[in-house]
Amino acid sequence: MKRPASATLLWGLLPLGLLTSPARGQGAALDAGLRFQKTLNLYYENGLTVQYRSPRLLKSRLQVGLTHVSSRLGSAIGSNAIKQDNVFVSGAYLFRVERTVQPFVRLNAGWFRADYESDIFKDLTSSSPLLSTELGLLVPTRYRINAGASVGYNLITGDGSDSPGTLFPLFYQLSLTYALLKPAAP
Repeated sequence: MKRPASATLLWGLLPLGLLTSPARGQGAALDAGLRFQKTLNLYYENGLTVQYRSPRLLKSRLQVGLTHVSSRLGSAIGSNAIKQDNVFVSGAYLFRVERTVQPFVRLNAGWFRADYESDIFKDLTSSSPLLSTELGLLVPTRYRINAGASVGYNLITGDGSDSPGTLFPLFYQLSLTYALLKPAAP
């Protein structure tokens, strides 16, 4: 029996609700917004990101998140670019959390899938695990808008035979998020 879309959405949001509910009023931060990503010498991949941190997670220095970016929302709009999706969870360590500019390192793990849309490419590998690192800067504002920029490196890449040939190593990204839960001032 197929589950209705509303139930799927509820089950998808339930872990997020359980994660944030005990921390309300205790300085937790929940940010949601857009991620604009560009693979060096290849596609634009855009999508959504959600990031959470709490004073209980290494004194607000650990940020966990969930992100989905796709060329369907970037280079593949109105073109013949390969439609590819990246879905990953992340963990970031933020330095200087009390400052205006907060450097961070991030580790991402998830799944990559390319949709070649033709049977002539059926012998090519179209999916791969994702594992990448990022180094960047986060700039929170008092207006609840946060900007984060980073340079990343995919540790798993491909040549088309054993993993997708469009999974290139270097990428950079800009995230613009809105603070749904704003942390208390330090």
